[in-house]
This record gives sequence, structure tokens and C-alpha cells, in this order.
Amino acid sequence: MQCPSCQNTDSRVLESRAADAGRSVRRRRECLNCDFRFTTYERVETVPIMVLKRDGNREIFNRSKLITGLTRACEKTSLKTSQINMMVDELELQLQQGNVREVNSSELGELVLNQLRNLNEVAYVRFASVYRQFHGINDFVATLETFKPDKGQLATVG
Repeated sequence: MQCPSCQNTDSRVLESRAADAGRSVRRRRECLNCDFRFTTYERVETVPIMVLKRDGNREIFNRSKLITGLTRACEKTSLKTSQINMMVDELELQLQQGNVREVNSSELGELVLNQLRNLNEVAYVRFASVYRQFHGINDFVATLETFKPDKGQLATVG
């Protein structure tokens, strides 16, 4: 590691600790030439995931775009920002661990909806209305029908 002060490449690590929720390592270093102390961060290099859009364009998976869409869908619901971030973390990890480096936007949307379905029905319907491009009330009704309990089950009212 090159010292920012004297550009010497010899340094020693004084302290290491996890940073960024365990995604990186923060190291305090000291230059062996000039005794200057500085901090470095190490993180795993990931291959970018490409998203194939409906119009045929490709773009790099954008975490902040997904968070923005989910935040809008979750407005005035019981879901917290931390839950949204965790959901996006899990989704991003799932994409990174897969063998495919390109995902259709439709597949990505379905992954999001699968997670939202268990967390909040209102956020699910809001996200689905944009993602699936609802054109009228019939689209909403069809989506709401999927939440009805089976005929053999009793609905619980909370």
C-alpha cells in the first residue's frame, strides 16, 4: 500500500476491523518510512450485474434506483427504511451469487414482488402496479384476488 504522504510502499497494519456492515475491512496503517498514519478499506470486487430492460437496452444494476422505487411503494406503510435496505441487500447478494451476469427486468421485478408479498400487501400492490404497468381497476382487482385465502381456510382479521 502506498503512503499518501511520501509514496513509500512499505507500511504496517496497526488495526483491522469490519466496516460497512461486514462488507469491507477497515485498516489503520503506518508508513515505515515517515511514520504517517492512514486508513485503507478492502472490499470484495464484484462483477457488475447487467439488467436487460423491456425496450432491449442494458444497464448496470442500480441499487439506489431499486431503493427509490421500493421507498415509493412503501410510503405510509409499516415497512421501515432498514427493512427496505435489507431486502435490497438480500436481492443483490442473490444476484451476485448466481451464475448469470445478466438479468431481465421482469425477473428482477418478480424477485422484488416475492419478497414484498410476505412483508406488506399494500406495498406489494403499489410496486406491482408500476412494475406490471397496470392499465385500470381490473388489473388491481386481479392482483388483489391473489391475496384471498383458499376456500378451505378462514380469513383472519387483525
